Amino acid sequence: MRRRTLLTGIAGGLVAVGTTPAFADARRRVLRVRPGDSVQEAVDAVTGPGWTIVVHPGTYREVVNIPADKGDLTLRGVGRDPRDAVIVYDNANGTKKPDGTTYGTAGSATFTSAAPGLTVRGLTIANDWLRADHPEITGTQAVAAYVTGDRSLFECVRLLAHQDTLFADTTALAAFDRQYYRDCYIEGDVDFVFGRARAVFERCHFHTLDREVSFKPEGMVFAPATARANPYGFLAVRCRVTSGAEDGAYKIARPWVPSYETTAWPSLVVRDTWLGPGIDAQTPYINMREAYPWQTMRFREYANSGPGAVISVPDNRPQLNESEATLHTRRTYLEDWRPYGGG
Repeated sequence: MRRRTLLTGIAGGLVAVGTTPAFADARRRVLRVRPGDSVQEAVDAVTGPGWTIVVHPGTYREVVNIPADKGDLTLRGVGRDPRDAVIVYDNANGTKKPDGTTYGTAGSATFTSAAPGLTVRGLTIANDWLRADHPEITGTQAVAAYVTGDRSLFECVRLLAHQDTLFADTTALAAFDRQYYRDCYIEGDVDFVFGRARAVFERCHFHTLDREVSFKPEGMVFAPATARANPYGFLAVRCRVTSGAEDGAYKIARPWVPSYETTAWPSLVVRDTWLGPGIDAQTPYINMREAYPWQTMRFREYANSGPGAVISVPDNRPQLNESEATLHTRRTYLEDWRPYGGG
């Protein structure tokens, strides 16, 4: 792997202080990563807030971890299409580490961030671990991105995996960390958007994958685990849900009440969203555990459209009224943080 000298500004000049896989423009706080370089080494080279890592087109097969002390970092692809720059790896929950232990769900992530003020734009983050290639592994969760930290923004990003694609979580149970996903493409099968974050998904495209299984449902889009004290969980607004599976093979959601956090009260609002025929319109929600029925959770819809949004059994599709809908907007969820601009 090629290495170049990292330059940093001292007394108005540029002084070599070490090596890094990317060219550093210290005055502009920019690092550039090209094929053959390492995104993680660029992250490690960041010396303070406000840096940008520019990822040039190519495939970067590595695990990337952005710690909490790398705040206000921007990671962006420079291609015309987010497919041009790809960060990918293939760990699963049950994959063994060198010491014989397993990674676990969060540890399987290709991309992990605990940094506040993170911005990610214009690239792909993927976990390409496949169940069929590893029949000996039963822990099949394989996360593409595990995101905590307040004010995390993902724009025009593709998130690809199968089970547990996006783990949108918080740094602590009492933290109401906010995340905003705009114009993103997210695909998977089982619980592929899950966690306890206060997360807004605007104009995102969710795509459910076909699975070669004999049972239904094949999976669920969302599995929120919202803390009881948090008034807001996941909000999907002006999104669309498509499917590579047969009609009715998927549920919108099931509630996740983790065994280590039994006080969770999952919250999900899906509004102004097109739901394709892959969603089971008659029974769009299901339990994860019988002890925590979905009917007791904060699951609501409003003004959805498409064949998967047809209300044939009203009791199975709790709706917001017009007054309630005014409380479930990007502004109420994100409060004084307005990454979308305007009002």
